Amino acid sequence: MARASQRNRVKPGDIVVIEPEIVLSHDNSAAIAAIFQQLPHDRVKYPERLAITLDHAVPPPTAKHARNHARIREFVRQQGIANFFEVGRGICHQVLCEEGIIGPGMTLLGADSHSTHYGWLGAFSAGIGRSEVAAIWATGQLWLRVPETMRIELTGKFETGVTTKDLTISMIGRLSSDGATYMAVEFDGDGVAGLSPDSRAVLTNMMAEMGAKNACMAPDEVTWRWLSETLRRTRPEDHVDRLGFFRGRALFPDSGADYALHHHIDLSEIEPMVSCPHNVDNVQPLSAVATRAVDVGFIGTCTNGRLEDLAAAAKIVRGRRLRRRLIVIPASSMALRDAADAGYIADLIEAGATIGSPGCGPCMGVHQGVLAPGEVCVSSANRNFRGRMGEPDAEIYLASPAVVAASCVAGHLIHPADLSI
Repeated sequence: MARASQRNRVKPGDIVVIEPEIVLSHDNSAAIAAIFQQLPHDRVKYPERLAITLDHAVPPPTAKHARNHARIREFVRQQGIANFFEVGRGICHQVLCEEGIIGPGMTLLGADSHSTHYGWLGAFSAGIGRSEVAAIWATGQLWLRVPETMRIELTGKFETGVTTKDLTISMIGRLSSDGATYMAVEFDGDGVAGLSPDSRAVLTNMMAEMGAKNACMAPDEVTWRWLSETLRRTRPEDHVDRLGFFRGRALFPDSGADYALHHHIDLSEIEPMVSCPHNVDNVQPLSAVATRAVDVGFIGTCTNGRLEDLAAAAKIVRGRRLRRRLIVIPASSMALRDAADAGYIADLIEAGATIGSPGCGPCMGVHQGVLAPGEVCVSSANRNFRGRMGEPDAEIYLASPAVVAASCVAGHLIHPADLSI
């Protein structure tokens, strides 16, 4: 934040005016543009800093949504915005990482609450409102308060069948949904090294559900390897330069840094967890709610729609038939392509799952699998409040992709290890 505000140093509580390097919006860009057009500015000040992705209602389920997309495309054309990603490319948070638009040491502000996501790469990223985004479009700037930092030290390794989704649910249950309000949540400790790139993103993404302003972990060899391999695919012409840029921007915690709060978590003590209706911090061990009947499962979203998640689900359903509906929506076209190449999509289809176009899907309760009154859904998404996926009388349980898949095989909440042969 000191770098983004052109200061030598900042401290928690300071009010700073920053210029974010990336400004994110998605299907809400038309609404933001309507606010922007009320301001005395004809042009976006830094069009090269904008990143707009169509992902929340894709393909458009109604004529209203189609008109919204058309207005966004026209705004993009008029303003000369290069970083525009069309229907089908995927969810903004996954796509911007894959495309190398955001990386270590950079600053992003986005009109989406889960903009905490990019902290897994070592970026500062936070969600803001639509009017604030319109103001940044016009001026390039926004004021922020520098947050205090909560350090979460991870040690040890997960037991078999436990994931970072279980870890996040456990943390939110322990600290509550407002336990990190307007704080920076920093993950470190030797436990981080054993986490895959896909699983790291779950942690920073879901810190929005704990009230965090941003979340982060310092880049390490796992980060650099993922960036190198991914940039070779999405930016073959300049991947070396882009990786070098990220290495030059990377920031790391100071030794002896001050933290407002410090928590230690031994990963070996985490067990499979579930968030029960209708709050993400209404947490129970999976063992306590196993046998709860479900009607449908959903695997996807910016939290758990990556290749690792699709692989986990495919492994469980392979050779089995689903007893309940299972909707699977990859987070990006890259995840979909890789899952298809690996045979995961075929395994899921053979078991009876439905595969959706990359995007947010039913997470926001608009299309591709919204719930009927009274239905019970087990979901890999990040929110389960009343009405989130459609009808307010439906119930949503949050769990890992593996538990979602196993539950659709069994017809009730269950750990994959407990499935009969």
